[in-house]
Amino acid sequence: MKENLNVCLMNDSFPPLIDGVANAVVNYATVISQQLGSATVVTPSQREDAEDDYPFSVVRYKSMPITEKLCGYRAGYPFSSSKLEMLANQNFDLIHSHCPFASNVMARMLREKTDIPIILTYHTKFDIDIRRALPTKIISDAAIKLVVANIAACDEVWTVSKGAGENLRSLGYEGDYIVMENGVDFPCGRADADDVAELRNMYGFEDGVPVFLFVGRLLWYKGIRNILDALKILSDKGIKYRMLFVGDGLDREEIEAYVDELKLRDSVTFAGAVYDREDLRVCYTAGDLFLFPSLYDTNGIVVREAAACGVGSLLIEGSCAAEGITHGRTGILTQDNAEAIAAELEFAASHLDEIHQIGQHAMEEVYISWETSVKRAYERYQVVIQNVKEGHSHRSEGIMSEDFFYMMNGMTNTVQTFRSLPANIRKTGRRFSKKLRRKEHADKDEYSE
Repeated sequence: MKENLNVCLMNDSFPPLIDGVANAVVNYATVISQQLGSATVVTPSQREDAEDDYPFSVVRYKSMPITEKLCGYRAGYPFSSSKLEMLANQNFDLIHSHCPFASNVMARMLREKTDIPIILTYHTKFDIDIRRALPTKIISDAAIKLVVANIAACDEVWTVSKGAGENLRSLGYEGDYIVMENGVDFPCGRADADDVAELRNMYGFEDGVPVFLFVGRLLWYKGIRNILDALKILSDKGIKYRMLFVGDGLDREEIEAYVDELKLRDSVTFAGAVYDREDLRVCYTAGDLFLFPSLYDTNGIVVREAAACGVGSLLIEGSCAAEGITHGRTGILTQDNAEAIAAELEFAASHLDEIHQIGQHAMEEVYISWETSVKRAYERYQVVIQNVKEGHSHRSEGIMSEDFFYMMNGMTNTVQTFRSLPANIRKTGRRFSKKLRRKEHADKDEYSE
């Protein structure tokens, strides 16, 4: 087997646009290039002022804006012949795609030119974002089917948790997959005590009053309504606490409005997005308990970031983020409702020593570094390369890469046309779609009898 691999990493998001998958790609590329072999990141252009000052190469290609409901991302246009020719001449050993959309289309086109394997990591439940962005179930179902076919065209599929794999199966994926966990780029240990004290003083956090923390995109589907409703229960009982939200997102305005509606503004603070990693460590360390009641996230890197700082997490029992967490030792597991969450928060508020002990156990038992994670992945790269050479690929060609892109683009144009119609016509279309779905269910019921 080749000792030093030349790896092409592809993803639709990359700094200055920040999300969990972009962070994963940065860390994959950094560890590979500094310790294992060489790495090149290939990603759509997101902003003209992007400065790619990294210890690895970054290749950007043409992009175009997409619907705002997909969180302001730009879609890559992966058909630049000059870019593909340039990449084909880089002598890559393997392509690791981290996104099933444009990046995977470009990965498949590059494979056609070079005959090297593609691994795809399934990071997020993309179906939720698709259903959020597209106006009808018929269109979103068709889009999801296309994306699953694009995933199935890879030589091997990885998921970041068992739950992520189960989600992919529920969408129609029939191939094999293996679990390859993500790591954390924080060092193991709490942030500087003086910096933490300064932050707590800035926000007026009192000693002895529990600080609950959320870090991530401010989107309702991450369980934020349950957090706020649980906090309202605590406030009505006269229990003192402070809640710190770190992050930004499309639902932030609605979330803040709901905080005002519940009259929680004196106890809830919105810090906005924090991009500096050391500043973010300070935010984590300032908290007593990390709240992450999300059923959407497939792995929850933030849970391991909190663990790195000695902070345990409250999670929903059975969720992907709760995988590997032991209730009462490395975290708190509860049911998916505000009352259950409130009961655990009430306990935490009066048992801070026990909560801090949970955080210590999380640091010792949950934390995993990116160095460890990427080295595991790199070992698997070698296996996949050898498997493909011997003709053992999980690839299911199905729809061609170009067809996938143009069909998805056609759906986007249809959506834009739909949204430009008068409101009454859009409502008629949605009513027709609902009638069609009811008829489909009735037909299925009749057939089953």
